[in-house]
Amino acid sequence: MAYSNFTLQAVLQEFQLERTNAAGLFADVEPVEPSAYLSTALEQKVPLATAIGTEKAKSELIVSEVLFELREHFERRISLFSGIDFNVDDESGLVGVCDFLISLSPWQAFVEAPVIILVEAKNDKLESGLGQCVAEMLAAQRFNAQKGNDIPRVYGATTTGILWRFLKLEAQTLSMDMAPYQIAQCDKILGILASMVNQQA
Repeated sequence: MAYSNFTLQAVLQEFQLERTNAAGLFADVEPVEPSAYLSTALEQKVPLATAIGTEKAKSELIVSEVLFELREHFERRISLFSGIDFNVDDESGLVGVCDFLISLSPWQAFVEAPVIILVEAKNDKLESGLGQCVAEMLAAQRFNAQKGNDIPRVYGATTTGILWRFLKLEAQTLSMDMAPYQIAQCDKILGILASMVNQQA
């Protein structure tokens, strides 16, 4: 089994997670103003990515730009990986490729703990990526523990590029924000991602 094979129901049952649905889980997070570069990039690329309509286009043209901006916001003190193998526990099925992974380590040559955010890009349905994203969050939690670099919370997001939905894993409790955010609210999306890096949310 691999990350992509997990449904939300399966991962909750397999790993015996408690779950909470929270409307506005990140509502109080302060927005982060996007740079002129990101604003221009999104203005140009969102219509193109939407017209192309594929997961790959949205991932490359929108999601990567937002996450690159997050890395720049933290003056490259965090690392960003795309399409990377993240094999943590073969026996539990916590293996496979992550669309995007963010570590609190600035080291960019390979993934170091602690891994803090996992982002799964999906073509048109946020829900289709939830099980996969939660499995990756569990893997990050185990990876951090194995490396002796535990952090209180690991975060995740599923996104179509246009819509973003955020999750939080703390010990065995998974919290899911019921409210998706539009890319037009880029300042809010950046604020949420920044709060995750700062372990504030």
